[in-house]
Amino acid sequence: MTRIWDEFAAAVFDRISPALLLLLLLVGAGVIGSLWYYWPRWVPRRLPRLRLRLPRFHLPKRKKRARKPAKTPKNVQEPGFKPTVVLPDGTLLADKLAAEGRYAEAIRQRLRDIVGDLTQAGVISPLPGTTAAEVAASAAVHRPAVAAPLSGATDLFSEVWYGDRPAQRTHDDHMRALTGEVRNRMTGGPQT
Repeated sequence: MTRIWDEFAAAVFDRISPALLLLLLLVGAGVIGSLWYYWPRWVPRRLPRLRLRLPRFHLPKRKKRARKPAKTPKNVQEPGFKPTVVLPDGTLLADKLAAEGRYAEAIRQRLRDIVGDLTQAGVISPLPGTTAAEVAASAAVHRPAVAAPLSGATDLFSEVWYGDRPAQRTHDDHMRALTGEVRNRMTGGPQT
């Protein structure tokens, strides 16, 4: 192998001087580097895939069953945030969750209820993906009276859901008081 390489190098250097060959290599590297830097769309973003045609085995098609629509409690809107969820027996979903000892879920439901009430009142119009803090900030702009209790409610929600703080009955009671205060301030009731 080394003999073949030596003969190839000797044949190249017989026709081109080593200095000229070095200069040509540097100019070529400069041109390639410039093209790479200034026109990156010339460089493929990923390597081409080798596509093999393999035989496919088809399974028999299954018949699709028509799904029954899920039963939703009264006063629930499907898109966006949901207003206060009242169960068929007249109790609030949040109260039922709290009675079962599922305080974190009750806190989340109470925040959903208050956001739904704010939406129905026309105070806010949240989009999908809106965070609790963004909802509180938007409500504070349109109705400054609800800023403090709503901010406290979103902070409590964030501590429980995102801070992994175990929820207790006292947290649910505090959330109930905060959302009640938001409702009072929204309707122009007594402000504390």
